[in-house]
Amino acid sequence: MAGSSPADLAVTFRSIDRRLREALGGEPPNDAAAAPVAELDRLVTTVAQDVEAPGGGNLQERGDAIAAAIERVPADHWDPAQLERLRSAALDGGRLLRTIAELTDKDS
Repeated sequence: MAGSSPADLAVTFRSIDRRLREALGGEPPNDAAAAPVAELDRLVTTVAQDVEAPGGGNLQERGDAIAAAIERVPADHWDPAQLERLRSAALDGGRLLRTIAELTDKDS
């Protein structure tokens, strides 16, 4: 995500709910995955607040709201610090999704 454009980040946050469902294999989170799933939810809530996206809703709605908020700002108008926070959050989200997938791997 280092150097990711705002458009890339919008795609990342818009897809986070789908990626979580894939990581869980269509099942509810098991005991091992519950903590990183909750952490991912908190991360998305924090990002939504940072970009002043409408609050509430489920993970998909918040991800869509984040993406829409990102897309409303022209690429050359981003505050570099805020853009870096978004990139960092996207990396953290990816890390959490990989952890969740590992914790729910049926072959383990």
